[in-house]
Amino acid sequence: MPESKNNDPRFWENAREHLIRYGGTFEHLIIERAKGSFVYDADGRAILDFTSGQMSAVLGHCHPDIAAVIAEGSRNLDHLFSGMLSRPVVDLATALAKTLPDGLDRTILLSTGAESNEAAIRMAKLVTGKYEIVSFAQSWHGMTGSAASATYSAGRRGVGPSAVGSFAIPTPFPYRPRFEKNGIYDWSAELDYAFDLVDRQSTGNLAAFIAEPILSSGGIIDLPVGYLALLQKKCHERGMLLIVDEAQTGVGRTGMMYAFERDGIVPDILTLSKTLGAGLPLAAMITSAEIEEKAHKLGYLFYTTHVSDPLPAAVGLKVLEVVKRDNLVERARLMGQRLEAGLRSLQARHQCIGDIRGRGLLLGLEIVKDCQTKEADGARGEAITRACMKLGLSMNVVQLPGMGGVFRIAPPLTVSEEEIDMGIELLGRAIEQTH
Repeated sequence: MPESKNNDPRFWENAREHLIRYGGTFEHLIIERAKGSFVYDADGRAILDFTSGQMSAVLGHCHPDIAAVIAEGSRNLDHLFSGMLSRPVVDLATALAKTLPDGLDRTILLSTGAESNEAAIRMAKLVTGKYEIVSFAQSWHGMTGSAASATYSAGRRGVGPSAVGSFAIPTPFPYRPRFEKNGIYDWSAELDYAFDLVDRQSTGNLAAFIAEPILSSGGIIDLPVGYLALLQKKCHERGMLLIVDEAQTGVGRTGMMYAFERDGIVPDILTLSKTLGAGLPLAAMITSAEIEEKAHKLGYLFYTTHVSDPLPAAVGLKVLEVVKRDNLVERARLMGQRLEAGLRSLQARHQCIGDIRGRGLLLGLEIVKDCQTKEADGARGEAITRACMKLGLSMNVVQLPGMGGVFRIAPPLTVSEEEIDMGIELLGRAIEQTH
């Protein structure tokens, strides 16, 4: 058998010598190309990508419509001085407003999720005149400044103090409930208790709460129905803004255009990233005309090198067009049902699968040592991940403290029934191989 091209010694020597390691470990693969739901390594082996890259490629890899927009933009209009405007930027802001309820009317276009959350937190502090930011104890909002201070899943050790006024509350977790009444999870009592603690610690400067509708890096924890509405009520009672971070849940992934719609609320500020750019660096922070007007009068400043860049804006505009044209929100709902049914069929056969949770095409599967004790089994999860990759399935157990053995499963919205079934079959074989 010929030597695998993935073992190219010069490639790996250069990687060791010249790359900064930024978390976890790299797969011992050299990815040469990608198409649709698959990536292809140096040997030409097809690997089914069940995480849409970094949970981002909602239209699959290298979608022809996106490729055409990139080619056109690279020829004609790619980057501008931040004080200049182009049609793609204004058109994308307008298109986003049309997909959203009244009260989410004005947009700033940026590059990453962390950047959009920085912009949101900065605006919230400015318009409220306060500085305290609350988030969930299993949150992930980014690795920069204020976003990192509101991130509790990982990355808090060894880098000095977080921003003053950073508070965390318990994440509502139906699979492992902390508050029960008559044997039923009482998340509203848990939220009451959490805000009582926040109130006791606050100096009277509560500015905002930032929340993911489904905490992804926290273990695919879907907030209970009604939680966001009560959370917003508690925020507004205290003069706080509610920032909803839909980096992974926005643009159709949950079977709704935006996950917050399920709870009938309108966030004060919405942040989008990953899915909006379909794999390219594009993010947005969206708020009401009222909040934006106040921020502007107070001198809101968020001037960055790539704010309002035309090429990524053109990509985002095409993403919205394709999602609508191809009815991908409904497709995410239907394919999500097929995916969940397949995962539950595996759960019926394998005692190591403790829980399946999430919405649409953002689902979590938790590997446990015992279904009664619900003790997480991170080692088994990692073994299953390795077995999946050998079989040609890219599955992701996030290598973060406290994640245990929770897979994040997020195929593209364009995934086919055959690819869903293939992923389930390969995952089942991987589980069997790790007994």
